[in-house]
Amino acid sequence: MAELIAFYSRGDENYVNGIIKTLSKGNTEIAASILQKLTGADVFRIEPTQPYSKDYNECIAQAQEDQRRGARPELKHWPESIDGYDTVYLGYPNYWGTMPMAVFTFLTHFDFSGKTIKPFCTHEGSGLGSSVEDIRKLCPGAKVDKGLAIRGGNVVQSKKEFETWMKG
Repeated sequence: MAELIAFYSRGDENYVNGIIKTLSKGNTEIAASILQKLTGADVFRIEPTQPYSKDYNECIAQAQEDQRRGARPELKHWPESIDGYDTVYLGYPNYWGTMPMAVFTFLTHFDFSGKTIKPFCTHEGSGLGSSVEDIRKLCPGAKVDKGLAIRGGNVVQSKKEFETWMKG
């Protein structure tokens, strides 16, 4: 069976190592590309139809409001099916202690029963938060493995972390 890397990432203004920086490529996208080189897995980018603001402070306010409302933002596109995958690596930045709501949309769209979900997130100090527990609640028929939290400011050097995590 094949493997899939499904990830949400956002460039633009981001909080990195204590300062706001403009990123041409989001940290989770960099992490997903490192993981793809290690696994050869197919890749799907989770993208909301209405992206968050490019401004960091506006983005976090929008993300917090979406979380407060339990929003399920519409996505630009979907994989045709996930039936052919037995393992899904799920990547996302930590937004307010969990995943961005677009990732919730993705998870509630498909039946993950019988699949293994391997979560990885980028963060600047908050780790995985409650995201692994949230995935377990959203996908009760899936096996949800231990997650990997990667500090966003160190993501370009995270290959060894991924290799260790993948060994279990």
